[in-house]
Amino acid sequence: MKIMKVIHGYPPAYNAGSEVYSQTLCHELAASHEVHVFTREENPFLPDYNFRQEQDISKPSVTKHIVNLPLLRQRYRYRHEQVDGMFDGVLQAIKPDIIHVGHLNHLSTSLLEIAKNNSIPIVFTLHDYWLICPRGQFIQRNSEYVYPWKNCDGQEDRKCAEKCYTGYFSGSDEEWQKDSDYWTNWVARRQSHLRKIVDLVDMFIAPSQYLLKRFQSELNIPSSKLVYLDYGFDLSSLTGRNRQPEKVFVWGYIGTHTPQKGIHLLLNAFANLKGNSILRIWGRSRAEVTPGLHQIATLLHPGIQRRIEWLPEYSNPHIVSDVFNHVDAIVVPSVWVENPPLVIHEAQQAGIPVITANEGGMKEYVQHEVNGLLFDFRNENSLTEQMQRFVDNPQFVKELAKRRYLYSFDENIPNIQKHIESIEKSHNAPAELGA
Repeated sequence: MKIMKVIHGYPPAYNAGSEVYSQTLCHELAASHEVHVFTREENPFLPDYNFRQEQDISKPSVTKHIVNLPLLRQRYRYRHEQVDGMFDGVLQAIKPDIIHVGHLNHLSTSLLEIAKNNSIPIVFTLHDYWLICPRGQFIQRNSEYVYPWKNCDGQEDRKCAEKCYTGYFSGSDEEWQKDSDYWTNWVARRQSHLRKIVDLVDMFIAPSQYLLKRFQSELNIPSSKLVYLDYGFDLSSLTGRNRQPEKVFVWGYIGTHTPQKGIHLLLNAFANLKGNSILRIWGRSRAEVTPGLHQIATLLHPGIQRRIEWLPEYSNPHIVSDVFNHVDAIVVPSVWVENPPLVIHEAQQAGIPVITANEGGMKEYVQHEVNGLLFDFRNENSLTEQMQRFVDNPQFVKELAKRRYLYSFDENIPNIQKHIESIEKSHNAPAELGA
């Protein structure tokens, strides 16, 4: 087949979970199919909608079609006629048999309308809530809260306007109602449009049962168009862990430096631990966020600060040698109800126990006191309590490490080869539905 992958970012420029998974998927698909990627970059020194083509450095048979959409100038726009036109041109030139969407944020939602106009089936892998929540994670950003990034209990047009978009209000009390009405209308139009876009998708894939049930209940997607399929991984890159003992217990965090990932929660929980341990934080520095995390760390006792190591972003194919060889446990402290981060699976495959929150897709793959520990969602005291158990009892850590992935007979996480077989079935399913 000719396959067009649509994703809002692609490595090495973007290395969050959906992007890394998309690249792994494309590389494996390229063994049997012609694979193209339609994606975006954010170069503020190039014109908006500048368009170029290049090959995936690590897999030259994968062709990337890249449109420039600097985030600072396009932050909340969800439709771009210029992007639609470029996408249509690529479709006319390539004539793909299938379009597999990973994310439409920062691209254009009406890409799916273009696909349907060209009679191309659409498969859509869900990674978050962006189709039902304008900000994608059901976290509010209104600064009136003492504790920012409050969780949201559901999408409502006016609530979205007043809890997430007040940063675009004028700031005048006299104009509050006008601003609220404007953004309420904007959210309503967006959600109405997204519901139409959802109807264009032939098959949705949910990587967790939690996400599947959430989309079933909130968008009424029929079961015939929504299937559960866990992520697939290149297991060859997750072998050969050789952990050399260190004098103290070592915690690891790997992921993006964003507030939703809960690094601030982890820093405070780590500061309350008794005994001696080290926290190593891997991730790409973000100019608008990372300094804030360092500022939180500077408020901690100097002795604690010395036991926090800030390390650069790692290369995912080298995650074992660069990260897993240097930690005893991984903490996933996300403060949004996250679809399972890839790191949970990766750590389990390498035989490293995970501590994560008892919500969403996170708790789906970590069973308390079986292959890891769960703490109360967004509760730093609970996180400290669970982390303390590892510091106090290293043998307990070794026992949990013996259990890995709980949903396979051999306890291996899904390999990308068998995952591809399932993906290919979903790629064929739309054609069968159409027939």
